Amino acid sequence: MSNPRRRRNCLQNSDFKRAVDNCEIKMSEEVASAPVAPTGSTLTTAQKARIERNQAKALKLREAKLVAHPYKDLASNKDGSHPEAVLSQSSSVIKVQGTKYIDSGGGFLLEQPVLPGAGAAGAAAASGDGIPVIEDDAIAIPVHYEECLECGDQFADSYLFSNFDHSVCDKCRDNEEKHSLITRTEAKAEYLLKDCDFDKRQPPLRYISRKNPHNVRWGEMKLYLHLQVLKRAMEVWGSEDELVRQHEAREDKREVGKARKYNKQMKQLRMEVRSSIYTKKTHEIHQHEFGPDTYNEEEDTYTHTCLSCPYSETYEKM
Repeated sequence: MSNPRRRRNCLQNSDFKRAVDNCEIKMSEEVASAPVAPTGSTLTTAQKARIERNQAKALKLREAKLVAHPYKDLASNKDGSHPEAVLSQSSSVIKVQGTKYIDSGGGFLLEQPVLPGAGAAGAAAASGDGIPVIEDDAIAIPVHYEECLECGDQFADSYLFSNFDHSVCDKCRDNEEKHSLITRTEAKAEYLLKDCDFDKRQPPLRYISRKNPHNVRWGEMKLYLHLQVLKRAMEVWGSEDELVRQHEAREDKREVGKARKYNKQMKQLRMEVRSSIYTKKTHEIHQHEFGPDTYNEEEDTYTHTCLSCPYSETYEKM
C-alpha cells in the first residue's frame, strides 16, 4: 500500500518540472523572434574625424619618442656652418671645440676633454678619422699616513685623529681610561680652567658635541679628550703641586665665605627673634670744650681749639 504523503510529493515535483520546461520554451521563442543586428555598422563624419585626429596625435607622440640626436645636425656639419663640430662614427659621440661629449642615453651628456696628438695624430684627431686621445681627468689625492703614538703603526684615519687631532689608531683606542672624554664643566671644576684656556689659548682644544643625557631640551655638551685637558692644565699652572695648592686655597676661601655668611644670618636671626634684648651701640653727640683764645694781630681774629678733638674755630670780637 503506497504512502499518500509520498504520492503528494511526487505530484508536486512533476508540476515543478513542467513549469520549468514551459519557461525555457518561452525564452527560446523570444530569442528566435528578436531582430538580428547588422554586422557592419556605419560611422558618422564626426566620429571618423575624431579617429583621424587621434591617429595623427599618436603618430606625433611616437615620432617624438624616437627623435634623433638633438646635436646631430650640428655635429654632421652638412651645411659647413660649424667647422669646429665633428661627428664620430658612432652617433652617440660628439666632439665640439676640442671637447668630447658622449650621449649617455639618459638625457644628459658626459664631457671629456680631448688632447690632440702631435703631427698626423693631431690632425687625424681633429678631423675625426683617428682615435682621439682622451685626457684622464682623475685627480690623484695624496694620502698622508700618521704614526700611532701607542703601537707605532701607520694609519690613514682614526676616530681620535679626525675628532681631536690625536695620533692614535682605532686598535689602540681606550675609551674607559686613557682616552676617556670629559665635559667642559667637569674640566673647569677639576683643573680650575677658564673659557679662554679652552678657546683662546693656542692651539684651541677640539671637542665633539653630544645631546645632554639629563634633558634633551638643554644645550649640547662639549666633550674634550681627557689627555689634552690635563696637558692644558699643566701649561696653565705649571705643575700638579701648584694645582693642588690652588685647590686648597680656593677651598679655604670657600670655607671663610661660608662662615661669614653663617654669622651674618645668625645675627639677622637674633635681631628678628630677640629684638628687645639686642641693641645696637649708639654714640652721644659730641660737645666741644674750647681752650683759651689765641689772638692774631695781623688779621685781628681770635682762634680757640677743642680740648677733646682737633676742631678749631676762628672768629672776630666786636
